[in-house]
Amino acid sequence: MPASTPATSTTPLRIAVLADSDTRWKWGALTAHRIAPRDDAQEALSLSGFLLRGRATPTPRQLAEVGVEAESLREVTSVEFLRAMAEEPYDIVVLALVGGGVQAMLHGLKRVWEGRTDRPVVVTGYVGVVYEKLADGLLLRHGADLVLANSRQDAERFRSVYEGVGADASAVTEVALPFLGGAAYEGEHDPYTVVFAVQPSVPDSRKDRTYLLNRLIKHARLHPEREVLLKLRSKPGEHTTHIEEQPYQKLVQRLAPPANFRLVYGNMGEVLDRTDLLVTISSTAALESLHRRIPTVVLTDLGVREVLGNHHFVGSGCLASWDQLDDGYRPVADAEWVARQGVAADGSYATAFDAARERIAKLLAGALPPLTPYYTPATAPGYLPGILARHHLGPDGSPLPGAPAADKEPGPVRQIVRRAARGAYRHGVQRVAPVIRRMGEL
Repeated sequence: MPASTPATSTTPLRIAVLADSDTRWKWGALTAHRIAPRDDAQEALSLSGFLLRGRATPTPRQLAEVGVEAESLREVTSVEFLRAMAEEPYDIVVLALVGGGVQAMLHGLKRVWEGRTDRPVVVTGYVGVVYEKLADGLLLRHGADLVLANSRQDAERFRSVYEGVGADASAVTEVALPFLGGAAYEGEHDPYTVVFAVQPSVPDSRKDRTYLLNRLIKHARLHPEREVLLKLRSKPGEHTTHIEEQPYQKLVQRLAPPANFRLVYGNMGEVLDRTDLLVTISSTAALESLHRRIPTVVLTDLGVREVLGNHHFVGSGCLASWDQLDDGYRPVADAEWVARQGVAADGSYATAFDAARERIAKLLAGALPPLTPYYTPATAPGYLPGILARHHLGPDGSPLPGAPAADKEPGPVRQIVRRAARGAYRHGVQRVAPVIRRMGEL
């Protein structure tokens, strides 16, 4: 097994990012750049991207929209990724996955790096706001060398959960959201621009989505002097981190929006460059907007509920309804609340990742112990084996018999079959499943 020697001033820092969706690729790739320890002599880094094969594997368009380039980018299964980690030298591995995926990779990496003290530093975390399954998601991420918390509030909650179950909490490291940036808001644009940032899964019903769309269109009609934009995450047929069964693009086809209403795609930062009012249910885009001091509204029209995620914004000063916005209301964010959310609107963003960089530099300079996740076959015998099996791994982290091999790249026929299977899955999610659900409600 090849040894991984620390990067020097003449060799770039080598970072591998494993992601399972476009959003997590964005988080993982940008995080890699933020946390890489560098000095005046060490400026370069070599980024290798691995996309976990599944329903949400990003399309080329989605990858291009993120705007982060990698030295290499390949689609892999869990077993193929683990083989690459055993054979290829890296300094840092970023696991940008759902909790179960992180846990499976931690056990798999523990096995492939068995006996090594020069293994890579393993980093994981969350894409944005953590408002559900806090204990479950955190314990599935336990075992990484760094578990990144995007805010002071999250860091406190993460440590509390780990300490509460008797797990080591030292991996929790406070940072900020890696995709913040852009110029601070300096005043109204011409035309004044309202942006509604949608989410793939919140709300999930056709009724609620149609309501929000109608209210957005009504706002455009009430304010013909404004430009009203519907900021979309994906095109029909594409998947993001969450399944989208009722795409807004299809719902709007049945309506008749005015000329000042438009659908837009693209990088959220570029859209925010011309935004005067950002409206959402609970999207991470709200935090990007608050970072830039753009007036930001988290809608209360459908209630303030955990299932929507907008309960996270209680105390923010951003909660409001479409009726209030139609009447000209402009929110003012609560400074103390914003300061606890990792938004760094006070100008502290430049130093937000210093602690993570320093910690990684120390880990790279010494011998690293084996990865030690909280969940083991002894502590969670009724839970862990199922998580590992979904990634074709046995209880000890080794590949199960019949797991996909990584001996060669898939041939043309295999690639066609994969694309067809993924297309069938997406058709089932977006067309067949909603019909079956409606039939069940009759």
